[in-house]
Amino acid sequence: MGKATRYRFREYHVTTATDPMALPTFEAVCVTGEERNCAAASGELHTPEELTRWIAGHCAQTGHQSYEQTMRTVVRAEPGAWQ
Repeated sequence: MGKATRYRFREYHVTTATDPMALPTFEAVCVTGEERNCAAASGELHTPEELTRWIAGHCAQTGHQSYEQTMRTVVRAEPGAWQ
């Protein structure tokens, strides 16, 4: 076996900020169903309005009313001062 080595790191504060160059994405999945969810998915869309339009269309076609919504954004870590 090799020699065990320990590393000690000082702590520093990190904040996150939304990357202004990256577009957020929105997605919905239909979770309507008794025994199983419908699971129809919108795919990645780039505005809340596009997502609402997809939900409205799926609801009109199926009568389904329950959806799980996910919003994703790219964030950047901004390291602060060492402690």
